[in-house]
Amino acid sequence: MNFAAVLNRDGGTLRTTDLMAFSDRMRQTLESAGHSLSIDIVAGRDIAETLDSAVSRRTIDVVLAGGGDGTISAAAARLMGKKKALAILPAGTMNLFARGLGIPQSLDAALETFADGEIIAVDMATANGQPFVHQFSIGMHAKMVQLRQKMEFGSRLGKIGASAKAAWATIKNPPAMNVTLGIGDAEMTARISGIGVTNNLFGEGHLPYADNPAGGVLGIYVTVAQQRAELVKFFFNMARGKWRDNEHVEIHQADRAVLKIHSGGRKFRAVMDGELVRLDRETTIEIKPGALNVLVPASVAQAKAA
Repeated sequence: MNFAAVLNRDGGTLRTTDLMAFSDRMRQTLESAGHSLSIDIVAGRDIAETLDSAVSRRTIDVVLAGGGDGTISAAAARLMGKKKALAILPAGTMNLFARGLGIPQSLDAALETFADGEIIAVDMATANGQPFVHQFSIGMHAKMVQLRQKMEFGSRLGKIGASAKAAWATIKNPPAMNVTLGIGDAEMTARISGIGVTNNLFGEGHLPYADNPAGGVLGIYVTVAQQRAELVKFFFNMARGKWRDNEHVEIHQADRAVLKIHSGGRKFRAVMDGELVRLDRETTIEIKPGALNVLVPASVAQAKAA
């Protein structure tokens, strides 16, 4: 296969990686397995243009994207509905989409699996037409990300620490939003503290990622918790993947959801694949089954085919 690697030198753990040495290992691993490889190492501001160039090249079979959540989401959006496949270097903080695909969590181990990997089709989702691979969320998660962006951190551990501080600040002063949520033919109006809509249902007993990235449904998680003890329990259960143990979380699934915001003011934002985005007054979220080709370890592809 012909690989085009696009590495964001400003993104995720690549900021602290010797990218020249890593590029040499990439070439050795993939070329020795019979593949061809081109590598572009660029600044974050140039990622979009470089991804566009890689996707447009007719001879390329796989775009290998390395960086944080924003880089991976941007690559997936450009490959949605195309024959070319996405290979994910797990260089983010939690690498949740990569975990759901069974990709090893170290850069070199992931490369080894790409050498003899196989291509499968998995789902994507869209929010008002904008693609995402993991989650669209409002309320507590968005506020936490906004607070974290004001903090300084220079490493993965630093980001985890900043996230913990932002989460505690959010627990002490949680947001409350009046919304209407349409799920299929049903519609609910409530005052919520958070809603997350995910590309397939999260699995239980682990970090929040989908066990089946080709399940064909949105996971819809609604919490109305407001008291501090309730919110602490919510965050604790979320981190452990114990969604169904929390009496303050409603879980739904559907292929389409419509979210309407009734609260006044312009301070509310949404988070999509870890990035803050504008929150429209009405957002239609839809699952797109099999819309993305991904390169996964051969063992994962064989297990899914069984």
